[in-house]
Amino acid sequence: MTGFSNSPKVLKGGLILIDPASGAVLRVIALQYNPDLLTRSLQPQSTGGSAAISEPLRLKGPPVETIKLDADIDATDQLEFSDQHPGAIEVGIHPQLAALETIVYPDSNALIRNNQMANAGTLEIVPVQAPLPLFVWSKERVVPVRITDFSIVEEAFDVNLNPIRARITLGMRVLNINDLGFGDKGGHLYMVYHQGRERLARKASSATLASLGLSALF
Repeated sequence: MTGFSNSPKVLKGGLILIDPASGAVLRVIALQYNPDLLTRSLQPQSTGGSAAISEPLRLKGPPVETIKLDADIDATDQLEFSDQHPGAIEVGIHPQLAALETIVYPDSNALIRNNQMANAGTLEIVPVQAPLPLFVWSKERVVPVRITDFSIVEEAFDVNLNPIRARITLGMRVLNINDLGFGDKGGHLYMVYHQGRERLARKASSATLASLGLSALF
């Protein structure tokens, strides 16, 4: 028995794809290795025009939040235990990459149906509705997102040119209540996230004026 038997289990970050109408879970994608770095940007949504001058503290909605991360995918362990992971020998990490790539692909059957409707003379064809991705980074951060940037650097290949090691860069924009609305499944999840920020903020201890070198403001 090793001395690490009581080590805490590390949760995985990842993505959940849900049906935007019903909220049914369609696929869960866990990152093989959690990134060491997660970059987040918040752009406040203040009022514009003359209102910005007369009421500079008014906010017209939640901030535009963007998230960016780099994640590694590696088939080394799977190749070492190939009897447990036969697919790694046949196709490398193609399946893991494809699971992420297809998030930004429209469903092929829907494309075929749209093409058939166009050939039949349909005047208006509705763009393909994709599943709604949820970015999960602990239970405190489950947010609906839109993939804005996705790049792959394949770093190693097997003898059949299947990728066996790659790094992905994933850029996401959090979809807030202005994007989805209050009645939407994703909008509800965003409000849970939004209220969670407020709940966590209340747990932070408040500093004093003296800690900033001030005795009074006025």
